[in-house]
Formats: sequence, C-alpha cells, structure tokens
Amino acid sequence: MFTGIVAAIGTITSLSAAGDAPEAGVRLTVDAGPLSLADVAIGDSIALNGACMTVVSKTANTFAVDVSRESLNCTAGLDTTGEVNLEKALTLADRLGGHLVSGHVDGLGTVRTFAAVGESWELVIVAPPALAKYLAYKGSVVVNGVSLTVNAVADSDEGCAFSMNLIPHTVEVTTLKHLRAGSRVNLEIDLIARYVERMMSLVDIRGSGRI
Repeated sequence: MFTGIVAAIGTITSLSAAGDAPEAGVRLTVDAGPLSLADVAIGDSIALNGACMTVVSKTANTFAVDVSRESLNCTAGLDTTGEVNLEKALTLADRLGGHLVSGHVDGLGTVRTFAAVGESWELVIVAPPALAKYLAYKGSVVVNGVSLTVNAVADSDEGCAFSMNLIPHTVEVTTLKHLRAGSRVNLEIDLIARYVERMMSLVDIRGSGRI
C-alpha cells in the first residue's frame, strides 16, 4: 500500500527487453535520486508514477524492476527513459498523508488543461467513461502516483473531465510539472469508492431478483 505522497523524483535511465518475443516486457533501471534505498530489499515494492513495481536488483543509488507487457499496455511513462515519481510502500508506522493507494493503475487519462491560476495550477484531465462513477467532488484520485483532491467533475460522451488544484509545492516536487495538453497519465480511483460501487451493484442485483 502507498499514500500518494511522492517521496522523490527518480529517473528511468535504461530499458532492456526481457525477451525476444513481441509480448515480452522490459527491465527498467531507475536512478532513485534523493530517495534512500538503505531500507529497501529485493522483493520490496516501489511505486513508479503510481504503478506498484517489485525491486529485483539494487545498488546504493539505483534499482531495477521488471515490467510486463500487460503493465506497459496499461500505463503511461514506463516505456521510455525520463523522470518518474517514486514512493516506497508504507509501513504501519508511517503517516497516511494522502489516502490509501494500492499502486494499481485503473486507467489512462488525457490532460485537457494544465495552466497557472493565481498562485496555483489547475489540472483538468479527461478520464475514460468507465471510471466516471468513481470520480466525485472533493473525492480522492491518484494521478501519476500523486494523491489529489477533485474540485469539479463534468460528464460527456468523451468521458469524465475532472479538475484539481495543485499548489506550487506539489508542482515543484513531482513530475506533474511536465504535463501538457494531450499528455497521458496513470489514474487510480479511490479504494473506498471501488468497494462502495461493488456493494451497491450487489444490492441492485438482489433487488432485481437475479440473486
């Protein structure tokens, strides 16, 4: 589990194919930057742009993860070199500064707007229609591993456009600063919303007499 509070900006420095087959994944080598790896062991989890990955090797300042082709198909920013948001899995002694995050990407969103508004920044993302029911005013969402609060939602045939306000600190310490209109981002819906939707769907089924 994670919190969506980015600990450091790292850099994917290299990619190598995990095999010759078209469906093969890749091994990423990541420079952890200011993130300490002293307490990281082989097999531990680290989120890269919100996607939970398993450490398969490490040095004092770098670590490697294997990313399957399925994960590459379902995420953005893990198929090329460049900066990524990093967060180590939380422990029971950690503060839950953001919200409960599983590190499982639910879908890809597309940035519609990222612009300065006063001293802050407005980020508007269009999510796939399937995720619309999980996005709510003042609800939580994870964008590229960053826990954010939804300020507004608007549904259309295109999908669900939702906006968030980013303070200067968030922009400074995450890779969200690099977003532009058209950028693809990893989205994870709120864990509680996921279970509420499941419970409500079972209530509807029972009420219809199908169970």
